[in-house]
Amino acid sequence: MFVDRIRVFAQAGNGGRGSVSFRREKFVPKGGPDGGDGGRGGDVILRADRHVDNLSNLFYEPIIKAKNGGHGMGKKMHGRSAPPKIVRVPVGSIVWQAEENKESEHRTPNTERPPLNSEESKIDFVVDLTHEDEEFVLCRGGAGGKGNVHFKSSRNRAPRQYTEGEEGEQGHFLLELRTIADAGLVGYPNAGKSTLLRKISAARPKVAAYPFTTLHPIIGVVEFPGYRRATIADIPGLIEGAHRGLGLGHEFLRHITRCRILLFVIDVAGSESRNPIEDLQKLRREIDLYDPTLSKRPWYIIANKMDLPATRENLQALQDRFSTVEIAAVSAQTGEGVEELIAKLEKWLAKASQPIAVAKRDPISLGN
Repeated sequence: MFVDRIRVFAQAGNGGRGSVSFRREKFVPKGGPDGGDGGRGGDVILRADRHVDNLSNLFYEPIIKAKNGGHGMGKKMHGRSAPPKIVRVPVGSIVWQAEENKESEHRTPNTERPPLNSEESKIDFVVDLTHEDEEFVLCRGGAGGKGNVHFKSSRNRAPRQYTEGEEGEQGHFLLELRTIADAGLVGYPNAGKSTLLRKISAARPKVAAYPFTTLHPIIGVVEFPGYRRATIADIPGLIEGAHRGLGLGHEFLRHITRCRILLFVIDVAGSESRNPIEDLQKLRREIDLYDPTLSKRPWYIIANKMDLPATRENLQALQDRFSTVEIAAVSAQTGEGVEELIAKLEKWLAKASQPIAVAKRDPISLGN
């Protein structure tokens, strides 16, 4: 099961309470107070792990709780501090915090974004985990309480005061995965994106003679000469109106916001009575309506299905209409032009800038 959005409740551990104790030993009739402090509660820590590719582990554990600290004991013995609760999430995970938990002082709320039209309309950006092994303390554990040894004085020889441990931080959070890849394949259903990804990488997405065979983003690794490589994301097929939530592609448009370049895979043969030029224009429009910054990203055209009839005329029309855009003509089915595409892809990525930081947009309401 692929999960790229999830709502969780996280709670750090409470600190242990301090101890009230007095030294009682032979030949020491008035040893005085010796109550120890309580241990610190465990933190809830998010760790970016490249071996995790989605948030399905949190689907089965939506309540994340760390352990409480141990209580203090006599002989000035401190309670045991609880270990942190480490939650492994994919690289590229974004965390948002619900409005009802704003007491955490180690987070800075972002108030520049417009609210959503949902029950969780006001949320704050927390962190974007974009590097492997990057860690973030989501909720800090409470400090341990003080034992009565801290309250002794010349006027208070036998204190019975102690303090309870502090409560750990807690709150509701939204986690959203936005896949990190160098290039993203964008196109209509049945345009041949999955078949192309199988040809240029070792990825094995599902391929069938019907639309919407790809149900979630799939990452493939393309090997270049000189031990260089690049990651390519296969995004489920878009249809007109995807920015408004139509079809399957709208669920995964967020995954191309990190891509350095966009590759529009076009059925240049015009299968299913499609017009390649109109398809490309509609795809570009959907991308722009979803996020205007994406339309400014470097983009290129992959003219697929060149093994079918009537492709030369359509390819020429596509080149005439988009004369300033580089086009790679391939047949993912037969492998024609794939080697040339890989060479062009290496050149395109060399010209592109480094991975772009994702805009801190509000996530879509989860509704669960």
